[in-house]
Amino acid sequence: MPNSATGQLRILIVDDQLMVRAGLRKLLEAAGIAVVAMAGNRAEAIALAAREQPDVILIELEVDGEDALRFVPDIREAASNARVLILTGVMKQEGHRRAVQVGAVGVVFKNQEPEVLIKAVRKVHAGEVWLDRATMGNLFSEMTRKRSDGRDPDETRRESLTDRELQVISLIAEGLKNKQIAQRLFISETTVTHHLSSIFSKLDVSDRLELVIYAFGHDLARLPK
Repeated sequence: MPNSATGQLRILIVDDQLMVRAGLRKLLEAAGIAVVAMAGNRAEAIALAAREQPDVILIELEVDGEDALRFVPDIREAASNARVLILTGVMKQEGHRRAVQVGAVGVVFKNQEPEVLIKAVRKVHAGEVWLDRATMGNLFSEMTRKRSDGRDPDETRRESLTDRELQVISLIAEGLKNKQIAQRLFISETTVTHHLSSIFSKLDVSDRLELVIYAFGHDLARLPK
Protein backbone atom coordinates (compact mmCIF):
# COMPACT_ATOMS: atom_id res chain seq x y z
CA MET A 1 0.00 0.00 0.00
CA PRO A 2 1.13 3.65 -0.41
CA ASN A 3 3.94 4.68 1.86
CA SER A 4 2.09 7.55 3.52
CA ALA A 5 4.68 7.76 6.28
CA THR A 6 7.48 8.86 3.94
CA GLY A 7 5.53 10.13 0.95
CA GLN A 8 7.97 8.22 -1.28
CA LEU A 9 6.95 7.80 -4.90
CA ARG A 10 6.00 4.15 -5.54
CA ILE A 11 6.30 2.51 -8.93
CA LEU A 12 5.41 -0.79 -10.62
CA ILE A 13 7.66 -1.93 -13.51
CA VAL A 14 6.13 -4.03 -16.28
CA ASP A 15 8.63 -5.59 -18.72
CA ASP A 16 9.08 -9.16 -19.90
CA GLN A 17 12.89 -9.07 -19.76
CA LEU A 18 14.35 -9.80 -16.34
CA MET A 19 17.61 -7.96 -16.98
CA VAL A 20 15.74 -4.87 -18.16
CA ARG A 21 13.51 -4.93 -15.07
CA ALA A 22 16.57 -5.26 -12.84
CA GLY A 23 18.31 -2.37 -14.58
CA LEU A 24 15.27 -0.13 -14.33
CA ARG A 25 14.85 -1.02 -10.67
CA LYS A 26 18.44 -0.09 -9.89
CA LEU A 27 18.13 3.19 -11.78
CA LEU A 28 14.86 4.21 -10.12
CA GLU A 29 15.85 3.20 -6.60
CA ALA A 30 19.10 5.13 -6.93
CA ALA A 31 16.92 8.19 -7.56
CA GLY A 32 14.90 7.57 -4.39
CA ILE A 33 11.89 6.01 -6.10
CA ALA A 34 10.47 2.89 -4.44
CA VAL A 35 9.96 -0.03 -6.83
CA VAL A 36 7.14 -1.89 -5.08
CA ALA A 37 6.83 -4.70 -7.63
CA MET A 38 7.89 -5.93 -11.07
CA ALA A 39 5.80 -7.90 -13.57
CA GLY A 40 6.70 -9.84 -16.68
CA ASN A 41 3.29 -10.41 -18.23
CA ARG A 42 -0.29 -9.14 -18.36
CA ALA A 43 -1.70 -11.27 -15.54
CA GLU A 44 1.13 -10.39 -13.14
CA ALA A 45 0.87 -6.71 -14.02
CA ILE A 46 -2.85 -6.50 -13.28
CA ALA A 47 -2.60 -8.54 -10.07
CA LEU A 48 0.35 -6.54 -8.72
CA ALA A 49 -1.25 -3.23 -9.66
CA ALA A 50 -4.36 -4.21 -7.71
CA ARG A 51 -2.35 -5.38 -4.70
CA GLU A 52 0.25 -2.62 -4.47
CA GLN A 53 -1.74 0.40 -5.73
CA PRO A 54 1.41 2.16 -7.02
CA ASP A 55 1.62 5.86 -7.85
CA VAL A 56 3.14 5.24 -11.28
CA ILE A 57 3.17 2.19 -13.56
CA LEU A 58 6.03 2.00 -16.06
CA ILE A 59 5.13 -0.32 -18.94
CA GLU A 60 7.21 -1.53 -21.87
CA LEU A 61 5.23 -1.12 -25.09
CA GLU A 62 5.42 -4.85 -25.81
CA VAL A 63 5.17 -7.33 -22.92
CA ASP A 64 5.52 -11.09 -23.32
CA GLY A 65 4.76 -10.80 -27.03
CA GLU A 66 1.60 -8.75 -26.44
CA ASP A 67 0.85 -5.13 -27.25
CA ALA A 68 0.78 -3.65 -23.75
CA LEU A 69 -1.63 -0.91 -24.81
CA ARG A 70 -4.33 -3.57 -25.00
CA PHE A 71 -4.25 -4.14 -21.26
CA VAL A 72 -3.50 -0.62 -20.03
CA PRO A 73 -7.24 -0.04 -19.36
CA ASP A 74 -7.31 -3.20 -17.19
CA ILE A 75 -4.29 -2.02 -15.21
CA ARG A 76 -5.84 1.41 -14.74
CA GLU A 77 -9.02 -0.21 -13.47
CA ALA A 78 -6.98 -2.28 -11.00
CA ALA A 79 -5.08 0.78 -9.75
CA SER A 80 -7.32 3.74 -10.55
CA ASN A 81 -5.06 6.37 -8.97
CA ALA A 82 -1.91 5.23 -10.75
CA ARG A 83 -0.39 7.20 -13.62
CA VAL A 84 0.72 5.08 -16.58
CA LEU A 85 3.99 5.83 -18.37
CA ILE A 86 4.94 3.93 -21.54
CA LEU A 87 8.57 2.98 -22.24
CA THR A 88 9.32 2.32 -25.90
CA GLY A 89 11.87 2.30 -28.68
CA VAL A 90 9.19 2.90 -31.31
CA MET A 91 9.11 6.46 -32.60
CA LYS A 92 5.85 6.24 -34.60
CA GLN A 93 3.32 8.89 -33.60
CA GLU A 94 0.32 6.60 -34.09
CA GLY A 95 1.43 4.39 -31.20
CA HIS A 96 1.85 7.41 -28.96
CA ARG A 97 -1.65 8.65 -29.76
CA ARG A 98 -3.02 5.20 -28.99
CA ALA A 99 -1.16 5.20 -25.67
CA VAL A 100 -2.92 8.39 -24.62
CA GLN A 101 -6.27 7.18 -25.90
CA VAL A 102 -6.13 4.09 -23.65
CA GLY A 103 -5.13 6.10 -20.59
CA ALA A 104 -1.35 6.58 -20.54
CA VAL A 105 -0.13 10.06 -19.59
CA GLY A 106 3.36 9.86 -20.99
CA VAL A 107 5.79 8.18 -23.38
CA VAL A 108 9.54 7.83 -22.78
CA PHE A 109 11.96 6.64 -25.45
CA LYS A 110 14.61 4.03 -24.67
CA ASN A 111 17.30 5.99 -26.50
CA GLN A 112 16.99 8.93 -24.12
CA GLU A 113 19.25 9.59 -21.14
CA PRO A 114 18.37 7.83 -17.85
CA GLU A 115 17.77 11.24 -16.28
CA VAL A 116 14.90 11.79 -18.72
CA LEU A 117 13.11 8.69 -17.43
CA ILE A 118 13.52 9.82 -13.82
CA LYS A 119 12.19 13.27 -14.67
CA ALA A 120 9.26 11.79 -16.61
CA VAL A 121 8.29 9.54 -13.70
CA ARG A 122 8.33 12.46 -11.27
CA LYS A 123 6.46 14.76 -13.63
CA VAL A 124 3.59 12.36 -14.37
CA HIS A 125 3.33 11.58 -10.66
CA ALA A 126 2.95 15.32 -10.07
CA GLY A 127 0.05 15.40 -12.50
CA GLU A 128 1.79 16.50 -15.68
CA VAL A 129 1.70 14.94 -19.14
CA TRP A 130 4.99 13.69 -20.61
CA LEU A 131 4.60 13.85 -24.39
CA ASP A 132 6.75 15.32 -27.13
CA ARG A 133 5.49 18.40 -28.96
CA ALA A 134 4.61 16.50 -32.15
CA THR A 135 2.38 14.06 -30.27
CA MET A 136 0.75 16.86 -28.31
CA GLY A 137 0.08 18.76 -31.53
CA ASN A 138 -1.38 15.70 -33.26
CA LEU A 139 -3.65 14.99 -30.31
CA PHE A 140 -4.89 18.54 -30.35
CA SER A 141 -5.57 18.36 -34.10
CA GLU A 142 -7.48 15.12 -33.59
CA MET A 143 -9.59 16.63 -30.83
CA THR A 144 -10.35 19.61 -33.03
CA ARG A 145 -11.42 17.43 -35.97
CA LYS A 146 -13.73 15.36 -33.78
CA ARG A 147 -15.53 18.47 -32.57
CA SER A 148 -15.65 20.26 -35.91
CA ASP A 149 -19.18 20.88 -37.21
CA GLY A 150 -18.45 23.64 -39.69
CA ARG A 151 -18.29 26.33 -37.00
CA ASP A 152 -15.48 27.47 -34.73
CA PRO A 153 -16.86 27.75 -31.19
CA ASP A 154 -13.44 27.96 -29.53
CA GLU A 155 -13.31 31.75 -29.33
CA THR A 156 -16.68 31.86 -27.60
CA ARG A 157 -15.59 29.10 -25.25
CA ARG A 158 -12.43 30.94 -24.26
CA GLU A 159 -14.28 34.21 -23.78
CA SER A 160 -16.66 32.46 -21.37
CA LEU A 161 -13.82 31.61 -18.99
CA THR A 162 -13.41 33.74 -15.88
CA ASP A 163 -10.05 35.09 -14.74
CA ARG A 164 -10.03 32.58 -11.91
CA GLU A 165 -10.75 29.71 -14.30
CA LEU A 166 -7.86 30.85 -16.50
CA GLN A 167 -5.61 30.77 -13.44
CA VAL A 168 -6.75 27.22 -12.62
CA ILE A 169 -6.09 26.11 -16.22
CA SER A 170 -2.58 27.55 -16.10
CA LEU A 171 -1.80 25.72 -12.86
CA ILE A 172 -3.29 22.45 -14.17
CA ALA A 173 -0.95 22.76 -17.17
CA GLU A 174 1.98 23.14 -14.75
CA GLY A 175 1.03 19.78 -13.27
CA LEU A 176 -0.38 20.97 -9.95
CA LYS A 177 -2.98 18.87 -8.16
CA ASN A 178 -6.18 20.27 -6.68
CA LYS A 179 -4.71 20.68 -3.20
CA GLN A 180 -1.69 22.54 -4.56
CA ILE A 181 -3.90 24.78 -6.71
CA ALA A 182 -6.06 25.57 -3.68
CA GLN A 183 -2.98 26.57 -1.69
CA ARG A 184 -1.57 28.66 -4.54
CA LEU A 185 -4.84 30.56 -5.07
CA PHE A 186 -5.86 30.69 -1.38
CA ILE A 187 -9.13 28.88 -2.03
CA SER A 188 -10.59 25.57 -0.88
CA GLU A 189 -10.17 22.27 -2.73
CA THR A 190 -13.93 22.16 -3.12
CA THR A 191 -13.82 25.50 -4.92
CA VAL A 192 -11.08 24.17 -7.21
CA THR A 193 -13.29 21.18 -8.03
CA HIS A 194 -16.19 23.49 -8.85
CA HIS A 195 -13.94 25.57 -11.12
CA LEU A 196 -12.77 22.43 -12.92
CA SER A 197 -16.32 21.25 -13.49
CA SER A 198 -17.18 24.62 -14.99
CA ILE A 199 -14.04 24.60 -17.17
CA PHE A 200 -14.70 21.09 -18.46
CA SER A 201 -18.25 22.11 -19.37
CA LYS A 202 -17.29 25.38 -21.06
CA LEU A 203 -14.43 23.91 -23.10
CA ASP A 204 -16.17 20.59 -23.82
CA VAL A 205 -13.31 18.47 -22.45
CA SER A 206 -13.78 15.35 -20.37
CA ASP A 207 -10.67 15.20 -18.17
CA ARG A 208 -7.43 16.92 -17.13
CA LEU A 209 -5.45 15.44 -20.02
CA GLU A 210 -7.84 16.84 -22.63
CA LEU A 211 -7.81 20.15 -20.77
CA VAL A 212 -4.00 20.33 -20.88
CA ILE A 213 -3.94 19.51 -24.61
CA TYR A 214 -6.65 22.11 -25.26
CA ALA A 215 -4.81 24.71 -23.18
CA PHE A 216 -1.53 24.23 -25.05
CA GLY A 217 -3.29 24.25 -28.41
CA HIS A 218 -5.18 27.49 -27.69
CA ASP A 219 -2.39 29.42 -25.95
CA LEU A 220 -4.07 29.19 -22.56
CA ALA A 221 -0.82 27.69 -21.25
CA ARG A 222 2.75 27.37 -22.45
CA LEU A 223 4.33 24.06 -23.38
CA PRO A 224 7.08 23.06 -20.92
CA LYS A 225 10.58 23.51 -22.27
